[in-house]
Amino acid sequence: MPVTDLDTTLVERVRGGDKSAFEDLMLRYEDKVYRLAIGMMKNREDALDAVQDAFLNVYRKIDTFRGESAFSTWLYKIALNSVYMKLRSRSRHEQTESLDDLEHILDPARVRIQMPIRGWSERADDRLLRKELAQVLREAVAALPEEYRIIFTLREVEELSNQEVADILGLSLAATKTRLHRARLFLRQSLSRYLQGNVA
Repeated sequence: MPVTDLDTTLVERVRGGDKSAFEDLMLRYEDKVYRLAIGMMKNREDALDAVQDAFLNVYRKIDTFRGESAFSTWLYKIALNSVYMKLRSRSRHEQTESLDDLEHILDPARVRIQMPIRGWSERADDRLLRKELAQVLREAVAALPEEYRIIFTLREVEELSNQEVADILGLSLAATKTRLHRARLFLRQSLSRYLQGNVA
C-alpha cells in the first residue's frame, strides 16, 4: 500500500478512536520527527520533549487534518511548531549543546554536496579523516542560520522533495531552492577550508 494511502487509513482509524492506529502512526514517523528535532536543537532531552509535544498535538488535533496536503507534511508543520516553541523557551537562558547528538544523523556519505577539491576522496577512506570530516560537517550545520538549517535538515537528512519542504515551511518553491542553495554553499565553504588543510 502506498505511504499516503496507509497514512489516510491510519488517520481515519485514529479519528474513530483506534489507539493502536495512533501508535502505528507514531512508529512510522517518530524517528523522522526526532531527526528533525535533534537537527534543529542539538540537545537530546529538548528534542525528545519536542517530539513528545508534537505527537500529543497530533493526537489532539487529528480532527483538524483535512487531507489537503500529505499527512507527513501536516505532521512536520506541527513538529516544527513544537521545536520552535521549545527553542523560544530555551533562548531565555544559555545551555551547553552537544554536537555529538548529531553524529548518527549527518553521515558525510549521504549529504549531496559537490566537493570542489580533488584528491580528498582517497584520504576519506581513512577512518580518522572520515570522523573528523563528520565533526566539521556537524559544526558547519550547527552554525547555519535557523532558516537554512531547517531547510537543509528536511531536504538532505529527511530527503524530502523541494516542494514538500516548501509546503511544510509555507515558502515558495523558489525561496526554498534559494535557501537550500545558500545552505549548501555555506557548508561547502566550511568543508573546503577543512579539506584544503588535509589534502596533501
